[in-house]
Amino acid sequence: MEFLTEYGLFLAKVVTFAVAAIVVVAVIIASAQKEREDHGGDGELKIRKLNDKYDKLRESIQARLMSDAERKAFEKRQKKEQKAKKKSEKAKYKEVTTEPERQPRVFVLDFDGDIKASDTDPLRRSITAVLSVADPERDEVVVRLESGGGLVHSYGLAAAQLDRIRSKGVPLTACVDKVAASGGYMMACVADRIIASPFAILGSIGVVAQLPNFHRFLKKNDVDFEVLTAGEHKRTMTVFGENTDKGRQKFLEDLEDTHVLFKEYVGERRPAVDISAVANGDIWFGKRALDVQLIDEIKTSDEYLIEACDRADVVSVAYQRKRTLPEKLGLATSAALEHTVWRVLSAFRNQKIQ
Repeated sequence: MEFLTEYGLFLAKVVTFAVAAIVVVAVIIASAQKEREDHGGDGELKIRKLNDKYDKLRESIQARLMSDAERKAFEKRQKKEQKAKKKSEKAKYKEVTTEPERQPRVFVLDFDGDIKASDTDPLRRSITAVLSVADPERDEVVVRLESGGGLVHSYGLAAAQLDRIRSKGVPLTACVDKVAASGGYMMACVADRIIASPFAILGSIGVVAQLPNFHRFLKKNDVDFEVLTAGEHKRTMTVFGENTDKGRQKFLEDLEDTHVLFKEYVGERRPAVDISAVANGDIWFGKRALDVQLIDEIKTSDEYLIEACDRADVVSVAYQRKRTLPEKLGLATSAALEHTVWRVLSAFRNQKIQ
């Protein structure tokens, strides 16, 4: 017991220090972020051809399965073939007077959503770049989407960015490997086609709001809290004041109206879905989601993109903002502190199990 008490006190000190350090790091990052935004938020597009990535993976395992002699012969043959290919392409460009027919392209975008849909700005910039070169007749956009949803207005804007692709007539495919629920599904339903892995979570077509209320606690301690508004519905629910039945009813009406808008949005983009059956806030896993037509096919994003490499140039496009030195140091420190806290918590849990 004495050991556990000392260990508990030590753990409390570590956690307290870690929390304080994380707060300091967060302040540094926030100030650096504000400074960057004030100067225009410079960044750059990262372009990567995924055909080359998958080819290198295949060649790497092929080379490891060969003997030294076979590998040398294979590498020699590869260099010879690449040289001949470059020579052929160069000759082709010399012969034609007009721009040669190019391969179809599949542009791959990534969205990893948090509660505020913070990835929306990089997504917006990437979409702007892709739409400047995409050909609706030959090209396609694939968005690898992971999100459990969040703020309505934030995910509404993120979905509107994907709608830009659809309005330009460029085919859009959404790939969901883990989760696209609530606001995440609002984004996914914009796509012409939704592909999901067997146990991906989809749906949650509903709206939720929750907040604590400290009115009784303040009243018990003789603390008055006043909310002054101009306009009947300016503040319907409050954290510290006394909530009324009338305000609560108005808040529920607003939630219901948001839910109606959500259902209309999904219904317009996936008319085959029976909205009355799926818009109850429930979730579906891959195969079950296919049964109710929330998705179109069971497949991982890897499968889909590897198959796409056989018919097109598959290109990953990501906008990355250049981080300042304080941001890099802050993020590195935050990651190190988080890793340390998890290690301490894991050690404490293992000690309790023993």
